[in-house]
Amino acid sequence: MISSLRCRARVIRTHLRRELACCMIWSCKDARIKAGKRPLIMGILNLTPDSFSDGGLFDEPAAAICRAREMLRDGADLIDIGGESTRPGATGVSEDEELRRTIPVVEALWNEEGPLISIDTRKAEVARRAIEAGASIVNDVSALTYDPEMVSVVAGTGAGAVLMHMKGNPRMMQDHPAYEDVLGDVVRWLSGRLEACRAAGIDKNQIGVDPGIGFGKSVDHNLALLAGIPALRKLGRPVMIGLSRKSFLGQLTGRDTSERKAASIAGNLCAAGHGADILRVHDVRETVDAMKVLHAVESWNE
Repeated sequence: MISSLRCRARVIRTHLRRELACCMIWSCKDARIKAGKRPLIMGILNLTPDSFSDGGLFDEPAAAICRAREMLRDGADLIDIGGESTRPGATGVSEDEELRRTIPVVEALWNEEGPLISIDTRKAEVARRAIEAGASIVNDVSALTYDPEMVSVVAGTGAGAVLMHMKGNPRMMQDHPAYEDVLGDVVRWLSGRLEACRAAGIDKNQIGVDPGIGFGKSVDHNLALLAGIPALRKLGRPVMIGLSRKSFLGQLTGRDTSERKAASIAGNLCAAGHGADILRVHDVRETVDAMKVLHAVESWNE
C-alpha cells in the first residue's frame, strides 16, 4: 500500500513538473527566449549608491563591467542593469542622472560581451536609450504605468517587458500593505495590465510578469505569492521572481542583509519548484549550482 502511494505521488509530481515546465517564447527585440524548461538566471547589477543590498559597490563603470563579466562566467543568462533604487523608502533620481549611470555601462557591456541585457527603469527615455545601446528587455516595477511614453517605447522597439505588481510607490509601499486576497488581487491586476499592453500594440509574446515580492507586501503576502506561482503562470506568460536578500527573508531568519544568501537560495529553490521561469538574483554562482542540483533530482524519475 505504501509503495503504491509513493508511486502515485511520484507520478503526480512528475506530471506537475511537466505541466509547469511547458515552454513559452519570450520575444525580446532580436532574441527569442524559451522560458519554462529551467529557470533563467537574471543577475542583478545595481549602479546606485543606495540600493538596499549592494548600493555603492558597482556605481563606477569599470567595477560594474567587471561584476557583469563575473556573473556571466558564473552562469547568468541575463544581466539586469538599474540606475535608480526602488527599495522601500527610496526617493527617485532625475532622468539625466539615471541616463548617466546606466547607458555607458549598457553600451560597453553589449560591445564587449554581447549578453542579454535588461534595463531596470520606469522612465521611457532611459529605456529607449538603453535599447539603442544594446538592451533587449525593459524591467519596469510600475508595469509600464509610471511614464505614459513607456508603452510606446516597448511596442515600437519590440523589446521584452516585465510587468511587475507594486502596491503604492517605493517611498510608501511598505506602510501597512493590505489585501483581501493577495494572490487573486495580484493575478487580476497583472491580467488587466496584460490586456492594456496588448491593446496598446505590445505583442503578448513580449511580456513577462512579476508579482513584486517585497513591493507593498508583508511576509505572509510574499509567502502566499511564492506558493501561488502556478496561478500566476496561468496568465500564459513567463513569471519572474525577485526575492534575493529581501527584508522578508530577514524577518523569517533574523539575518541582516549581508547574511541572507542561504535564505535567498532556499527561496529561489522553492520558486523554481513551483514553476518560476526567471529568477532575479544577486548570488549568481550559488543559485546556478542550486538549480543544477534541483534539475538533476527532478529529472531522475522522468
